[in-house]
Order: sequence, then structure tokens, then C-alpha cells
Amino acid sequence: MDHRPGPRRRARLIAAALLVAAGIVTATLWPRGLRPGRGSEPPPQPIAFSHRVHAGENQIPCLYCHVYARHGAVAGVPSVQRCMGCHTITAVASAEVQKLQGYWMRQEPIAWVRVFRQPDFVFFQHRPHVQAGIACQTCHGQVERMDRVREAVVLDMDRCVACHRAQQASIDCLTCHR
Repeated sequence: MDHRPGPRRRARLIAAALLVAAGIVTATLWPRGLRPGRGSEPPPQPIAFSHRVHAGENQIPCLYCHVYARHGAVAGVPSVQRCMGCHTITAVASAEVQKLQGYWMRQEPIAWVRVFRQPDFVFFQHRPHVQAGIACQTCHGQVERMDRVREAVVLDMDRCVACHRAQQASIDCLTCHR
């Protein structure tokens, strides 16, 4: 009598083993910061935008520019049109604002380099965090003090679960992993 699994069962076993292996590798490497963009050196951007000047000195609220955070998964980056709302009259002689104006004239979006990213197996929405009154700095660090934004806070599962417990929010696995 042959006790070997059939081809379908064998394929399922292999797929399950690969998923477990991928999970182990991810769990091992992710917290150590071995992912793109992680580190103290912020990525270069097409325009030298300073959050220190905008959010710090000028006290422009995060949600004025990152409007999608109120109702979506990602905060998004402001459109060139939103930036030009101020920069048609403010700091127009600045070399960086002139770069912005070039994008505006060409009707071309700015190809910003993404700084914050969660792994694909994490389901994250900004909306409930904004609605709960969680300050942006809780997860993004003191962005208003940064000329170039960098990942100043390690966003790993331990940090998120600790925050959820402190806020009495759900710690059910399906809240973040779907």
C-alpha cells in the first residue's frame, strides 16, 4: 500500500512550507531594519522639501497637506496644485520652489521617494488612527523638526500592539493581518 500524498496534497504541503519559511525570514529580518528605506539617512527627493520649515516654523498641520489620511489607508503626498496654492506667492525666488513651478508648468506629478512603508502582510489604515486623535508624531517621529523626512520610529508589531493596548484598541490578529 502506497502512503505517499497525492500531487494536490503534496502541492499544498509545499505551499504551506514556503509560507512558513517566508514568515520566518520576514519575522527575523524585518525588526532588524533590513528593509528598503530603513535607517537614519533619509532618501534623496526630487525637491528638497523641508518639513521643518513647513510643519515646524510655519506650523502647517499635517492633515492640510496629507488630506487622504482622514479617510483612507495612506496619507498620500500633496498634489503639485496644493503646493502651488501657496507657492504662487510664497518663496517664489527659491530654487526649490522654481523646481516645483517647473512641475506645475509641465503638468507633471513629482516623483517623491516613499519613506514609510508597511509590509504587504500588514493591513493599515490612517483613518481610524486620525479619528482616534493619535498624533502623527506617534508613528512618524518629530517630522516638524526634520528637513528631510526619515523613519525615526521603528514601526514593528511590538510597538503597534503596545499602542493598541494602551489605547484599548483591538489586538485581534485580523485587525492588522487580513
